Amino acid sequence: MPAFLKFRPIYQERVWGGRRLESFLGRKLPQGGPIGESWEMVDRPAAQSVVVSGQWAGLTMRELIKAHTEEIMGPGWPMDRPFPILVKWLDCRDRLSVQVHPPAQVAAGLGGEPKTENWYFAETDEGAAVYAGLRPGTTKASFEAAIAAGTVDRCLERLAVREGDSLLIYSGTMHAIDAGNVILEIQQNSDTTYRVYDWGRVGLDGRPRTLHVRQSLACLEANTAPAPRLIRGDAAGEVLARSPEFTLRRRRLGPGDRLDFAAGQQPRILSVVDGALTGESEVNRGDNVLLPRAGAFGFRTTRGATVLITEDFIPT
Repeated sequence: MPAFLKFRPIYQERVWGGRRLESFLGRKLPQGGPIGESWEMVDRPAAQSVVVSGQWAGLTMRELIKAHTEEIMGPGWPMDRPFPILVKWLDCRDRLSVQVHPPAQVAAGLGGEPKTENWYFAETDEGAAVYAGLRPGTTKASFEAAIAAGTVDRCLERLAVREGDSLLIYSGTMHAIDAGNVILEIQQNSDTTYRVYDWGRVGLDGRPRTLHVRQSLACLEANTAPAPRLIRGDAAGEVLARSPEFTLRRRRLGPGDRLDFAAGQQPRILSVVDGALTGESEVNRGDNVLLPRAGAFGFRTTRGATVLITEDFIPT
């Protein structure tokens, strides 16, 4: 039976990033500029996760799925189809641009891919917030006028957030993450982002970053997604997000508790956002591991842990 799979992170410099992932994740970051993202699990032509240990060490995600399709994904999954989920850690030292990912009905026409994503707020500064969705009464015309006036933030709903909160952002939803957030992002396998407003700043190269106003307005017109609904950290129930693309569950484990998965059900992603688990090896805070469909997996915790489980990303 296959073991669970850990991958080498791929760090990304971002103008809004910092060095907080070093302390939060207990990792050594590359020297240089601000690190905004750690891509934990990705299967894209320009970025490939690599297995770090075990019998498949050294294989890229693409090589892994192509060679062991049924063991990893299950019967019926085409070996050439990319892994459908991208997992990232975000260090939002500064606020991100106001942006949108194209809804499915217009994505291809705009030359992009849809991207529904969920943010889990693992660590937040006092006063941390996000912008998510348009305020009632905002129209394409009023939004376009706000772009010209530099007042786009006044068109967006601002939500205060704290550690343990979770927010599902459907494709087509205007959004921006404000400063002071460390976030685990679970998303569709897409890298299409249309920036509509960037707070007047410049990028790492000293030049204004490219904006995509035409594409963003097209997404605004086509958007039919429900308004974002923040799930508070103290909310009852396990399900944090349920969309056609994936389901995200949270399990809070006390000292000595177990977490078990039977073989032959579905592939899953296990993300430890607090505490640690012991299985075949340690799974510590910040780790994201892939549980292949063919394997049975058992974990326990000595001092307690909070775990996110991403599942239902294989069509039934």
